[in-house]
Amino acid sequence: MRLLLVSSSGGHLAQLMCLRSWWEKHDRHWVTFNTEDAVAKLQGEDVTWAHHPTTRNAKNLLRNAVQARRVLSLTHPDVIVSTGAAVAVPYFWMHSRQRSSTVYLEVYDRVETPTLTGRLCRPATDLFLVQWQEQQHLYRSSVVVGELW
Repeated sequence: MRLLLVSSSGGHLAQLMCLRSWWEKHDRHWVTFNTEDAVAKLQGEDVTWAHHPTTRNAKNLLRNAVQARRVLSLTHPDVIVSTGAAVAVPYFWMHSRQRSSTVYLEVYDRVETPTLTGRLCRPATDLFLVQWQEQQHLYRSSVVVGELW
């Protein structure tokens, strides 16, 4: 199975790293920001460096959308997995071009209100996962998987 793992760096990337026992068994490509922590964690991995900042930055959203089209056509992922943040949005909305499935894992620290990225990605997500029972009411038909940390 070919995976495309998309997240911002920092805590979002750290949550994807918690899934190592799963993703290390598969062919994979990463999309994240070129930051010190990401470079260290993804040494030896196949990575595309996304444009940041992404929060309310229309220019970088457009740049990441162009990049997403290119990355999706080059990698042909079976599954796109993300823990957020905004860098995931163009990948999730363009996934149907490659007939990829999408899996979104909501962050562990937002239990009372949905994240902006969660709200934007939800309509384009095949499997929406949450880490707390309290998050399930925020996202219809989400699946509780428990905390990763």
